[in-house]
Amino acid sequence: MSVLVFVKEPHHLEKRCALLPDNVKVYKKLGATVLCETEIGLTLGFEDQDYIDAGGEIYTDRSLALSKADAVLSVRPLPLADIEKTPETCCSISFFDPFNNPDKIKALLANKRSTISMELIPRSTRCQKMDALSSQASLAGYVMVLKAMTNINKILPMMMTPAGTLKPAKVFIIGAGVAGLQAIATAKRMGANVIAYDTRPEVAQQVQSLGAKFLNIDLGETGSTDQGYAKALTDKQLQIQQQAQADCIATSDIVITTAQLFGRKPPLLITNDVIARMKPGSVIVDMAAQDGGNVEASKAGETLIFKGVKIIGNGDWAGEVALDASQMYANNLQALVQDMWNKDLSAIEVNQEDDVLLSALVTHKGELVNAIIKSQYSKEVA
Repeated sequence: MSVLVFVKEPHHLEKRCALLPDNVKVYKKLGATVLCETEIGLTLGFEDQDYIDAGGEIYTDRSLALSKADAVLSVRPLPLADIEKTPETCCSISFFDPFNNPDKIKALLANKRSTISMELIPRSTRCQKMDALSSQASLAGYVMVLKAMTNINKILPMMMTPAGTLKPAKVFIIGAGVAGLQAIATAKRMGANVIAYDTRPEVAQQVQSLGAKFLNIDLGETGSTDQGYAKALTDKQLQIQQQAQADCIATSDIVITTAQLFGRKPPLLITNDVIARMKPGSVIVDMAAQDGGNVEASKAGETLIFKGVKIIGNGDWAGEVALDASQMYANNLQALVQDMWNKDLSAIEVNQEDDVLLSALVTHKGELVNAIIKSQYSKEVA
């Protein structure tokens, strides 16, 4: 019988949680022992008793609980000091940010621990229930529109009143992935005039199906990766894109950028000279601000005013709706554990031949097993 350990997140950094009481019931039906750190769900309104009633066991001694773990599940990756307290056979599962953690990967290799990165779950039909990046990005798209609404100096819908007609706000959304499509849908529901752009021409129909207009820019050959992400553009393509977008940005009340390239620095889409052309009081929300930004003037974790335009780069998008974000993430983890579960042994099993783990497993038994991460860190972790 596997022991699944869930730890309390550092709440000064993270509002979400990896386990809700409903998930405990599912894990218990599998045959797992579920250990929950005291106050794990307190920020979401759940008491320890809620987890106990669902079949979980509450612990206060983290070191002792970690020493029993077959798997440790969390939102943020475990600190190295905690990883060292787990058995060598333990597998940690979390958002790991594998492209920016060479030192932690070195430590995991030295300690022979297994690590699954939720960012690396493949985007396939089989993995939809496990796809944590998509579930969190969908909420991020919604939150970014709300952030823009509360910071703009006008309403989004058209309104006809005895005092005159108020024109609808013009919202321009760059990027029509999961976050972008949710942002489009939310802005349209609020009555805005929405225009969107994506380097992948095949998403134009999805944008239009939501009632938005698609900005056509001829960049030549673009397209998607095998995981559905937009391919990186050449310098020449980026220049064409920026020039074509500039006029649309300049006349928009709200601009939301969602262009993120997993594992690489996000592309610069809006330069300072373009921001200077926007109307004072306009708002830009930069989804990628934490990773370097799509907007030249944005700063990670900050809201600032540049040339009269408010630029929002707070970054904790899904965390703004932490209860729903936690429910979705906890369900993603649950689906992954169910997929990994060996019914005959009543235990969680790291099967390197499984297609999902082939993509998401980073380290295992002292080896860097992920091909993509290995190619990036061949020298750093040698």
